[in-house]
Amino acid sequence: MATAPYGAPAASANRAPHPRRSRPRVGHIQFLNCLPLYWGLARTGSLLDFELTKASPDTLGEQLVRGELDIAPISLVEFLRHADDLVALPDIAVGCDGPVMSCVIVSQVPLDRLDGAPVALGSVSRTSVRLARLLFAERYGIRPAYFTCPPDLSLMMREAQAAVLIGDVALRAHLDHAPRLGLDVHDLGQMWKEWTGLPFVFAVWAARRDYLEREPHIVRQVHEAFLASRDLSLREVGKVAEQAARWEDLPADELERYFTTLDFRLGPQQLAGIAEFARRTGPTTGYPADVTVELLRP
Repeated sequence: MATAPYGAPAASANRAPHPRRSRPRVGHIQFLNCLPLYWGLARTGSLLDFELTKASPDTLGEQLVRGELDIAPISLVEFLRHADDLVALPDIAVGCDGPVMSCVIVSQVPLDRLDGAPVALGSVSRTSVRLARLLFAERYGIRPAYFTCPPDLSLMMREAQAAVLIGDVALRAHLDHAPRLGLDVHDLGQMWKEWTGLPFVFAVWAARRDYLEREPHIVRQVHEAFLASRDLSLREVGKVAEQAARWEDLPADELERYFTTLDFRLGPQQLAGIAEFARRTGPTTGYPADVTVELLRP
């Protein structure tokens, strides 16, 4: 018969003690494009169930790969590089089926004149940079001289003929800064769609495989919470945009257009887009051309 260690409180005769479980460590991309995925968490009461970490896409991806997060959005390129250790959550992603508005090339000259020209990479997302390089090389047949710099459009244009921007900086450049400066804006999502006919996925939500094995129920609860948050946010997208406009220097109607332009799904068409991107980039980017994307099973 098992006994409690000396000095330990005796267990109840009617109830066995159980270990206290910690909240799942969940990542949050600190860009407007993820706001509809998180806005509803407070409304549904799920927000307090997570230990939330806000950071850039690359930082969150690194933390997930290192095991410092249990579940997080991760840039598509990094997910594909570490697909053996991660499982994607189905029907939730950040992508587009046409324009994306917040992943753009801003240029002073036509794109076909950028061969050998300086192009600034102000992105903190490896996927967007890889997509831009792919489009330049294979769609336009050019190889610019890339360099990395802070994502400040006016400074970038002093040093470069074009710049690759993502996130909130890219959205503001698209809607305001680039037109005022007389610059051309090329939407990476639209360029991919015109080239391949497929949607593009910039980031997926993934759980570490070892965490899923330990806590399958929690992973499914987190997945369900994000789906519910997204669906509520899109039903009330006008409210989401109005609240965001209070602290963003963009009008509510433009934010609503942005939120409804984004594609937050991960279904068969999105998976086909991922497969096409992997086929074109895998051998030079660190994953097999036929890499398998494993989805969380019901």
